[in-house]
Amino acid sequence: MPKNILLPAALLATLLTTPALAETDSGTIAQSIVVTATRAETPIQRIGQSVSVIDRATLETRQTPAVVDLLRDVPSVRFSRTGGPGGVATVTIRGAESDQTVALIDGIKLNDPAAPGGGFNFGNLTTTNLDRIEVVRGSQSVLWGSQAIGGVINFITRAPTETPRLDAEAEAGWRDTGRLSGNVSGKAGPLSASLGGGWFTTDGISAFSEARGGKERDGFRTWTTNGRLNLALGDAISLDLRGWHANSRTRQDGFPPPDFTLADTLDQTRTRETVLYAGVNAALFDGRLQNRLGYALTSTKRLTDDGNGFTTFDGLGRNIRLDYQGSFTLTDTLRADFGVERETSRLRTSSFGGPAATARARLDSIYAQLSATPLPGLTLNAGLRHDDHDRFGGNTSVAANGALSLNDGATILRASYGEGFKAPSLFQLFSDFGNVRLQPETARSFDAGITQSLIDRTLTLSATAFQRDTKNQIDFIGCFANPSPICLNRPFGTYDNIRRSRATGLELALNATPTPALRLSAGYSLVNARNRDSGLILPRRARHSASASLDYRWPFGLDTGLTLAHVGSSFDNASNSRRLEGYTLVDLRASLPLTDQFALFARIENLFNERYETAFQYGTPGRAAYAGIRLRL
Repeated sequence: MPKNILLPAALLATLLTTPALAETDSGTIAQSIVVTATRAETPIQRIGQSVSVIDRATLETRQTPAVVDLLRDVPSVRFSRTGGPGGVATVTIRGAESDQTVALIDGIKLNDPAAPGGGFNFGNLTTTNLDRIEVVRGSQSVLWGSQAIGGVINFITRAPTETPRLDAEAEAGWRDTGRLSGNVSGKAGPLSASLGGGWFTTDGISAFSEARGGKERDGFRTWTTNGRLNLALGDAISLDLRGWHANSRTRQDGFPPPDFTLADTLDQTRTRETVLYAGVNAALFDGRLQNRLGYALTSTKRLTDDGNGFTTFDGLGRNIRLDYQGSFTLTDTLRADFGVERETSRLRTSSFGGPAATARARLDSIYAQLSATPLPGLTLNAGLRHDDHDRFGGNTSVAANGALSLNDGATILRASYGEGFKAPSLFQLFSDFGNVRLQPETARSFDAGITQSLIDRTLTLSATAFQRDTKNQIDFIGCFANPSPICLNRPFGTYDNIRRSRATGLELALNATPTPALRLSAGYSLVNARNRDSGLILPRRARHSASASLDYRWPFGLDTGLTLAHVGSSFDNASNSRRLEGYTLVDLRASLPLTDQFALFARIENLFNERYETAFQYGTPGRAAYAGIRLRL
């Protein structure tokens, strides 16, 4: 479909509908429970922050295996990826840096200490056995610590069930793509469990854009396992065990001599990501005091070779966290949440067979938050956190937010203020480019919004405005012919706190269910993210984005749907000299239940074969079709 037709269609849909991902499904907002915003189960109408939920029904309806393709439709979330599935993918929230996003799985941090900025690569992560995704926008460091400047994304796997249950899927499609997943859950006496696994493989596309000369396909495959166990040791004490592991291989393109420009190569990266958690939960004083003592390990092992057996990069990043979290219900209208944490980060990296570099840092934290309901429908939260880093010293963050529910929940007013910080990464501190004098990046963010339900809650509209100011941002400084004192003994460059940025924007959303069989959703985001010192737009931050979705269930049981997503133009570099054109994607989907246990599903992605780039010279998938079967027992 021509762009001059698709873009007006996207903007028109924005005026008529809004994204199902911006809130939960229309008519169920008041009943939705969110964990990530407060670190406790809280009804969404009592949360002052800006939250989006992608629930299991949406995951199944959309059928998409790559999480970044779902996050693209969340308000003010942008992503870029170096090629097709498995390519390095970064995610930004409200214009913040990609490594200023905290990624969690079942509440445990995924961020990689061995990555240059300490961020997380979303490219290997699939939706296998996920139950929901929660996105909290705005600075959230009071509860989630370092890196939570832009926001927090929590991927929650399937929880144990009271009765035995089996969920399984199988899918195949274009580019020799195959996907299998399964999860079993249930309860036997004091033990409840949820265990699963999945496999995904595809021949993919050329990471070096085919439109620019790329020819060979760069495939991707990953194995994933997940598990959650809960053992009741008594009426008030339980043991909580969680685990997640992904073993991936991604073929990629590189920058071979003599031109050292992006071209087809045989490079490949093997990645092993492991998350382990063990905790003890204890309820005291008739359940008024909830206690949790936990240990968590996050490990990311990356090995890159040139396809001929020569290792070009070998890296290991590891986080060990010890934490205590308490929640004390003081009265029916007042609750205190508090905790202490110790995080120890380590890295070991080696390039081109050279000697290994190692580094270590420790971060100790204490936090507390009060939640009060002084009047019916009014919820207020205020929190404080102090972090002590063994390299740069201390940092204190504060936050406050409130939600006011009016008209029996039909009108919800929200406002929040949050402070964020990001500790310098181990690479920025201790690598050959490191600077041990770096200070943490800090931010202040504000947002305010309204959600209004109409026509017996079959129509819901929302609007949120936000602003975030960040200072002391860490940038790389090139030292070639640079006489600055900071370049002394740093011929190849170093890092320093040299930049300020500001992001302002608006998020609009609307959900509609005019009939039980018909659902309409759409949304629009405006994000203006700039370097405050130069006035230039931050790279890969599209100013405008819009999405629209239509789903209809036919009388004979067939579900059909369409999603339209538009992302505006952006710049690929900080100097704003290289432009990435905007694009519009259209996806179709259908599913048909054969019995209560079996359903067939199919989809077409990028229906009109749109050619676009989210990163300069890197390819993106064209039109593709997939079909599969879903089992639930």
